[in-house]
Amino acid sequence: MSVRIDIAGLRPERVAVVPSPLAELGMALHALSEPAHHPGLHAWVTGVTARLDPHLADRMCEADFLWRTTFSDLFLPAAGVPGRATLPGATLAEELDLLDKLSDEQFVDAALEFTCAPPYSSGGASALTDPEVRRRVLELAAARGPRQLHFGERLLADPPRIRDWLRRFARDCEEAFFAEAWSRLSHQLAQDARHKTELLRRKGLAQALAAVSPAVTLEEGAGRITVDKLGEGRTTTGDGSLLLIPTSLGRPHLMVLHRRDWQPVLHYPVASPEPAAPPSVEQLGLRMTALSHPVRMRLCRFLARSAYTTGELAQVHGMSAPEISRHLAVLKKAGLVTTRRRGRYVLHQLDVTVVARLGSDFLEGILR
Repeated sequence: MSVRIDIAGLRPERVAVVPSPLAELGMALHALSEPAHHPGLHAWVTGVTARLDPHLADRMCEADFLWRTTFSDLFLPAAGVPGRATLPGATLAEELDLLDKLSDEQFVDAALEFTCAPPYSSGGASALTDPEVRRRVLELAAARGPRQLHFGERLLADPPRIRDWLRRFARDCEEAFFAEAWSRLSHQLAQDARHKTELLRRKGLAQALAAVSPAVTLEEGAGRITVDKLGEGRTTTGDGSLLLIPTSLGRPHLMVLHRRDWQPVLHYPVASPEPAAPPSVEQLGLRMTALSHPVRMRLCRFLARSAYTTGELAQVHGMSAPEISRHLAVLKKAGLVTTRRRGRYVLHQLDVTVVARLGSDFLEGILR
């Protein structure tokens, strides 16, 4: 599974690495709503929550579906501005002005993304103009509770009013906690943007993407970028641009904006080194499958304690050597077992470091 960005014909000067204060506010709201996704931010989340004004906290819950699951494309409005070449603003106020450049249809579809939007990559009829889509929107909103239904009804009845609500809410968050966070984080993000821009200039897009994340690769012959994620999607830069936006609050999330007719965006975490060779989604699947078989689980129990030959394992488990070999091959293909030769014997042993990391690797894979 992966998200692919077709970049055929993309000129080097149409690739931009730039921080976004509004996107970082979106990640801040997500971390405050889902602190379990971000254990490294525990102290910051606890501090902000403790001093948060109760009225602002209530408003934060009013539309938390815009940032709780991940965060809405509304926090990356530059990508949706017609022409597909607009950069994020330098300040939160400038970015909120960009939000006003989205059409009502764009605004509403992005706001409904996690509840009942048309297919994300392919588009479709708008809930503002199609009665059947509108009915389905409200039906799905109701399934998520009265708060979301009420917000959905207000959104469909008066999009400009919700734009104004979101603008005021963002400004109140800036005053309450985000201005302080941005003043601390913006220097780090600017430094990372300069570093990636220099990589682009000196070594090309492939090297810059490798520095973004090992999960992002450039297939130069095919003219596309592939992002290893537990999900599928496809978009194209067309005659537009590609945006790379760093975040200090986003780990472990590696976001890809691939909404139809919007600029593609890679929103990636900085200053949080990943393992030297993080497993791909396919490798994670192999490992989970390998460990799901009862015989292989029993083999792992022995191999975690010492190294054994195939013959020894066959004798202990009352199985034939070919049967044991087949199970060992599955574990080796998944990267869970190592082998070494001792004279004429081949010894197998569980890689306990890999197994110990499996839980965190799995969590990172599904949150990526």
